[in-house]
Amino acid sequence: MRKSLQASLTAIFAALHSVLYFVSFGLWRNWGIYLEPVEAVILGPEIGFLAALVGSLVARMARPDALWMFGLIAEPTSVLTAGLLARARWKPVLVAYAIMLSAYFLHPFGRALPLWTILDILLALLLIYPAARLSRALFGKDVKRLTIALVAVSFVCIATDSLVRVFLLVPCGLYGVVFPSYEALYAAFVAGAASSYVEDVIVVAVSFVVGVPLVMCASKLGILEKNNKKSEKAL
Repeated sequence: MRKSLQASLTAIFAALHSVLYFVSFGLWRNWGIYLEPVEAVILGPEIGFLAALVGSLVARMARPDALWMFGLIAEPTSVLTAGLLARARWKPVLVAYAIMLSAYFLHPFGRALPLWTILDILLALLLIYPAARLSRALFGKDVKRLTIALVAVSFVCIATDSLVRVFLLVPCGLYGVVFPSYEALYAAFVAGAASSYVEDVIVVAVSFVVGVPLVMCASKLGILEKNNKKSEKAL
């Protein structure tokens, strides 16, 4: 991919990320999360990470909130993760999950909080390798296989966003800054988990309806040609 094209795509996706943040309403997280899987597949792990970071940073500088540090770290990290899976690089993702989940369960709060609140994260852990194996279809012409691959990568992507936020909140101790007591943390954690399951479904639906046509368009334009070669080598 030419450097001029990289710069243009980075700017476009960063701007989209910021706009989605500004128009967000409703659930736990901002609408930028719905763009993350497409950012990852089209831009790749490095450029996608940069676009998400810039978009997230600009949005929160323009309109800061009390939980800014969670999104600023989780959003680009989840794009990086999905970008790695889209290039069939599953080992770094598995290591990251192992570290963050181990830290969570070793923490007293991680063992006390309900297990059902992170079931989507545990399911994503099981999907890491299959998603990487399916990633070659993201760069092919078979719409059915492309859709399945994008849905798998998208689910791991949104679950990674949740996992990073949980990791920052519990093992990293940011709960002490945000919540006055364990009871307040418990109530917010349970409510946030319920919303996150709804967001999981929305992300998958958006990837199915919007993501597939965008990825196919990018493929026809030759943007994914170089990335396809990288995926084949990884497999």
